[in-house]
Amino acid sequence: MKKISLFATAILATCHTFAQEAQPLKISGYLETYYTYDFNKPSDNTRPSFIYSHNRNNEVNVNLAFIKANYQTEHVRGNLALALGSYMTANYAAESDVMKNAFEANAGVKLTKSANLWLDAGIFSSHIGFESAIAKDCWVLTRNISSENTPYFETGAKLTYTTHNQKLTATLLYLNGWQRIKRLDGNAKPAVGLQLTYKPNDKFALNYSNYLGYEGEDAVRTQRFYHNFYGILQLTDSFGITAGFDYGKQQVTKGSSIKKEVLSPVFIARYAFSPNWALAGRYEYYQDRDAMMVNGINPGGFKVNGYSLNIDYSPFTHTVLRLEGKVYQGDEQFTRSTRSVDYNSSITTSLAISF
Repeated sequence: MKKISLFATAILATCHTFAQEAQPLKISGYLETYYTYDFNKPSDNTRPSFIYSHNRNNEVNVNLAFIKANYQTEHVRGNLALALGSYMTANYAAESDVMKNAFEANAGVKLTKSANLWLDAGIFSSHIGFESAIAKDCWVLTRNISSENTPYFETGAKLTYTTHNQKLTATLLYLNGWQRIKRLDGNAKPAVGLQLTYKPNDKFALNYSNYLGYEGEDAVRTQRFYHNFYGILQLTDSFGITAGFDYGKQQVTKGSSIKKEVLSPVFIARYAFSPNWALAGRYEYYQDRDAMMVNGINPGGFKVNGYSLNIDYSPFTHTVLRLEGKVYQGDEQFTRSTRSVDYNSSITTSLAISF
């Protein structure tokens, strides 16, 4: 009986190990609730028009909640995530009803056995910027202006190659447009993109991404060429810095050699002073004189300095409570009651859980 028991135990242990190794399908989820108070007290309870995440004022709301299925084997992979929240409402406003909840929907195949070369197609997160829609993955609670006004998501196909030592990744993209699932009716031109990421070690990452496409219907379309650079340096286990710079150009009119320009440097520092507590601060500047991305209310164009400070508390694994204060300052770019003012101040708090 003892031999049979030992044999049965060995069989069960083997089956358990096999089951762990043979489960290519993983289910995960994310839920982030938030409350923002804008001291300019917008009458429609919507934050300034260039803000698309955490954009509701003076109400408890859901920024982003999704359930995700991920399938991964040695040669095939896929993701499907359905979502809701004020982030989805703001960023998917241009999409058809059936696609307004498609946070991710993509499939990929490894093209060779010897090289790490993948072809993926569908809806996936943007290749531009270091901040994503998932706030728990970002050092600061809310997004910077350049992140808010570049794609959070994109649709198309991408070819990704990673070197054997995992230090360099190169991605070529064929896209339906600038943050679009459905290509704009009347626009026959796809967009293209490139991303290069270099990670010599787990303390440093350097990235360059770009986008080249045409905005608007064919009769009036204008060319947009956008560049994004950033570096992330983890100086110690507790302290890290991120620095980014965005620069974009777009024709004023079709065929014109005159270009609109936008530029934006961003700097973030984060210090984790215990396993449960972290502090982060951000400075950003955003300049868009000719309304390439943001329509300013000042005749001199949109020029804004931004400052934010947030504290994070993670009482349990996969749970984070955050509090952030933010100030924007810029030449009467904002509205308080019925008058123009040169500042916007806000406080945001959030609770996020993931599984």
